[in-house]
Amino acid sequence: MRQRITYIQKPSLPFHPSQTTLTRDALYVESLDAAREERVTFSFDELPSELWQVLRQCHQLHIRWASKRAFEAVSPLSSRISPGLHVFYSPVESGRAKRDSEGREPLCTLLKKVFDDGLRCESPEKSFITPPILSKRFASTTAYQFYELLPSLENLVTYIQQKFCGIDDKCHQRAASILSADSVDINYDSISHALTMSGFWSQAPEGQGWTETIGKHEGGTDKVEAGLLGAEPASEPEEIKVGGLLAVVGQDEELKPTLFSFPSRHHPLHEDATYSVTFPPPTGLHPTMTISMAPEALKEPPGLPDATCALHAYLTLPSKLFGDKYQLSTTDPLFLKSHNLASLRAVAGETDLEAPDWSISRWGSNWLLELASPSESDKIAGEWNVTIPLHLRYLLPSESGYRRASVPWPVVFWACSAEDGTKMGVNPFDRVNLGWEGLFGPRTMFYQLHPSPSREGGNLVEELEVPVLTLKENSGIFNSQVIELGTIAVISLGFLWVLWKLGLVARSSGIRPRHQRCARKRDKAE
Repeated sequence: MRQRITYIQKPSLPFHPSQTTLTRDALYVESLDAAREERVTFSFDELPSELWQVLRQCHQLHIRWASKRAFEAVSPLSSRISPGLHVFYSPVESGRAKRDSEGREPLCTLLKKVFDDGLRCESPEKSFITPPILSKRFASTTAYQFYELLPSLENLVTYIQQKFCGIDDKCHQRAASILSADSVDINYDSISHALTMSGFWSQAPEGQGWTETIGKHEGGTDKVEAGLLGAEPASEPEEIKVGGLLAVVGQDEELKPTLFSFPSRHHPLHEDATYSVTFPPPTGLHPTMTISMAPEALKEPPGLPDATCALHAYLTLPSKLFGDKYQLSTTDPLFLKSHNLASLRAVAGETDLEAPDWSISRWGSNWLLELASPSESDKIAGEWNVTIPLHLRYLLPSESGYRRASVPWPVVFWACSAEDGTKMGVNPFDRVNLGWEGLFGPRTMFYQLHPSPSREGGNLVEELEVPVLTLKENSGIFNSQVIELGTIAVISLGFLWVLWKLGLVARSSGIRPRHQRCARKRDKAE
């Protein structure tokens, strides 16, 4: 097992060497105001048997989870996904995964056990969607994708404590810290045969800075790396430069200064480049998502001189909500201008306009939209609003007459083309398989806008009250049973009316019953 812990400070934050102490056995950190990333890598033989039996049937498996809390993503960890659980999966070349002795699909069974037994996951073929592959060059695009709005990782913590920690109290405490993480990534591929798990904390849980002891592993066989880094001004626009102190706990006698740079696809914008998401009331069955962007967010990123940039939004919509791909893919300039949209770039998942929610087995849909931005001649005094018309599916009835639909905020970013000579080399902080970055070329650079809820303590998930059929017994003429019986009565009466009309037509046209026609023929013959 290899462990890497990285603290990332802003240049404006204070740091004093006395806040860190390195000994033979441990690194002591005290009141360090910084973001923190912890990454643990397991070899195949360190994994529980039930886990590697599923992984050996996977060509790629990437799991991403982000909290619904608003948090700051610092450079070089600035990439974002919508809140919730995202699973990106490609099976082995032999095809479908083998089922267990009880006939269960192994991947969905494992996901339910590790994350939540209530996941709407039956099998990748039935529950996952197939993302659009715009080019075979995009190796980061997997064959299947799954999403669920999972608010907590309590099941994951319990699973790690039971399967990895045993009776190790320190391991139990480290696993429990996942509950306060802002994002968690789990990665596996069949080439490396290694499982990597990483967590990101934008700040210490108590808000008082990080105070902890990073000790070497007993026996000295597992490597523990620690770093205290901060972003520095880079010499090239596609690069990120970081500097600070590094050490291998248990091997190095002192923290070693370092300074290195690397090309990166993900870059942060100015902290004032923010956006917020609302659904103006009344939402009804046709809610409209409004994305409001601050003036700073509308400025093209300071990229390469010849780069072409466009503003995008990537929506992750659960099955209760969907867009009309025929409406959003229109080239009608009046429609696009009225919503400040440029075009629909890609869509995947459930887009049936008529299907109710209970008839859909897959989780929902993804939408990549290019957004219009104001021209230099336009004077924007306040926020720039983009509106996206959406539709709610018919949901199951409820006693209150309403159901709740949770809609995660989209990811909003600038995508800029890089020069042909730009090579994205090794990036120790790179994140791939986010769902949206694989829809662009391999040299595209992304500049992330910062989500900023307008209300204090707001989350990055909008809760909509959806009108549905009422199940109350005393609900008058809108009682579900009355409507059901009324529908049957109307259909029956309509059927009888059609038969009556057909009889009148037959009588008026002189069409006689068959036995009368036969009798007349006999009379003539005689």
